[in-house]
Amino acid sequence: MIVKRFLVLAFIVLGTVAGHAQLARPRADVIPMVEGPARAGSPVRVALKVTVPEGLHTQSNKPRDKSLIPTTLTINAPAGITVEEIVWPPSIDLVQAGADKPLSVFEREFLIGATLLLPASSGVAEDLTVPVKLRYQACDANLCYAPATADVAWVIHQLPASATAAPDPAHARDFASIKFGTGEKPGSPGPQAAPGAPATPQAPRNDAALLDDFTIAGTDGGYMGISRFLEFVRNAEAGVRKGGMFEGRGPIAILLLVLVGGLALNLTPCVLPMIPINLAIIGAGAQAQSRGRGFLLGSAYGAAMAVVYGILGLVVILTAGTFGTINSSPWFNLGIAVLFVVLGLAMFDLLLIDFSKYSTRFTGSGSRGSVLLAFTMGAVAALLAGACVAPVVIQVVLFSSNLYATGTKIALALPFFLGIGMAIPWPIAGAGIAALPKPGMWMVRVKQAFGVFILATAAYYGYQSYSLFANRWVDPTAVASSVQEQLKSGWYSSLADGLAVAKRERKPVLIDVWATWCKNCLTMDRTTLASDEVKAALSGYVKIKYQAEDPDAQPARDLLQRLSAPGLPAYAILKPKS
Repeated sequence: MIVKRFLVLAFIVLGTVAGHAQLARPRADVIPMVEGPARAGSPVRVALKVTVPEGLHTQSNKPRDKSLIPTTLTINAPAGITVEEIVWPPSIDLVQAGADKPLSVFEREFLIGATLLLPASSGVAEDLTVPVKLRYQACDANLCYAPATADVAWVIHQLPASATAAPDPAHARDFASIKFGTGEKPGSPGPQAAPGAPATPQAPRNDAALLDDFTIAGTDGGYMGISRFLEFVRNAEAGVRKGGMFEGRGPIAILLLVLVGGLALNLTPCVLPMIPINLAIIGAGAQAQSRGRGFLLGSAYGAAMAVVYGILGLVVILTAGTFGTINSSPWFNLGIAVLFVVLGLAMFDLLLIDFSKYSTRFTGSGSRGSVLLAFTMGAVAALLAGACVAPVVIQVVLFSSNLYATGTKIALALPFFLGIGMAIPWPIAGAGIAALPKPGMWMVRVKQAFGVFILATAAYYGYQSYSLFANRWVDPTAVASSVQEQLKSGWYSSLADGLAVAKRERKPVLIDVWATWCKNCLTMDRTTLASDEVKAALSGYVKIKYQAEDPDAQPARDLLQRLSAPGLPAYAILKPKS
């Protein structure tokens, strides 16, 4: 039972990685509704019924504070269908502590209506699909979450122009509550837009491309005290980059370090005692018919381990998204902390995680010595690597994901090389020419040392989770007001305008990436950035406030990836290219 719980927890954590840590965002229930079948060439009324979780609301389509994220509706009407109007529900005034004026919000459940004009048809009935994107920001009394987008579609049954169409009574009450005829054209500033005026399509912004004429001298993030921020500025000005474990090392050195790390995992007390057992199961080692066959079976066993870790790494790395998205999720850090607590307790035998008994399930009297069996056993052993191996594997996969997001392609091979490192002893032991250390009390001490290390790592991730949750306990209006004060003191709110000035005047640039749900953004504004020392250090800079309410959405996603931003707040110093 403990084994099953461990596996479920491990896959939940890995699923959080692959899913871009979306658990941190409350999701609205969005139901598309159509009033009924409609005749070709005639208007049809449609609606969205939106319900957010209990205790939450969304910003209205026109929040009073321009820094807050409005609810927006994008209708991707197919050719021939015209959007006549969008009817928003009446907003509600929400008085919030610390706010100068009430917020304009939509309550927990609301309806958004639209009128579509259908094209003329060839005289046959058909179903028309109209895709819709609803973007909203859910908030409660204390904080706002990162914006989310719901993708739904209206399916309209179009009848020939001569047919008779009747409304569907199932949604009659909902449609009666929507004030059709008082809406606004999509893309217009309000209901006063000229009737029949076509919506003006806007090309998607590419903020990352604005950096092409600049060199990124430094990037950092999170809360920084005055001394650390000044050090960040000085290092960027001097061209000194913050070193890391692999800083300055070539790709061969990086691969070799990971390879040696994988090799060392075989000495852990979860793996070493299993080597002779698994060799006997697959018919290698002392059980092999010859050294050559034992080498082959051991190679197949080890190759499977490398393949499993390589595939796991590729899946996570290629689906991880923007740099810092994984590590900046409080839910992911909490999941890692809980997993490592379980693994750490297993090191002190307070929990039993024993995978050796599962090895016999994959064997049979007639299959001993099979290459396929050896490969299968190797794959199973890689997945059930045990408490000693899992923390290292997770850390390598996370590091590889972040390294790949910075443009280092060699990161794709790191999990594979970790598996190769673990695989090296198996063909040698399979040939019967390896002398393995004998188990003893030394392994108990090593196991306990691993337990201390794993529990310390769990404490680190637990603290990270708490810090990230605490970073979101903030009044969004307070953050927005703080930004407005910075803008009045000379900061730019437009990335394009600020970079244009910096390029023209040959000045360095500080980009401050913020969001209304980011508590440390507010703290930095009120402490570090407000200090006289920091103001003096930045006196010759063009300073830009860049709002990234949803770091996973464009154009913020590409910009953050271009800057290798580790989370919010993020700070980058740029220099114009000569």
